[in-house]
Amino acid sequence: MRKTLKHIVSEYGTIALALYLLIFALVLGGTWLGLLAGWAPASAGGTAGTLAAAYIITKLTQPLRIGATVLLTPVIARLWERARSKRPRRVSDAQEDA
Repeated sequence: MRKTLKHIVSEYGTIALALYLLIFALVLGGTWLGLLAGWAPASAGGTAGTLAAAYIITKLTQPLRIGATVLLTPVIARLWERARSKRPRRVSDAQEDA
């Protein structure tokens, strides 16, 4: 699975990396909020413990996050290119092409 992720990152670059980090942040934040909703720590140490627990749970979902990145990156890249091709060209873009 990691070889496939490396291939996707080498082929799509920034889009793949940004998507992976976005998925990571969403899972971590969602897990943390879910833990807070079910358990209210009484101290700053308790909040740090909740964040640590959310991080551990997020690490356990890593194979799923890698799979989602591998599956979604080509789709997101196509949508990104389609959106870029429909935007009006700026003077600076035309100068880069020349």
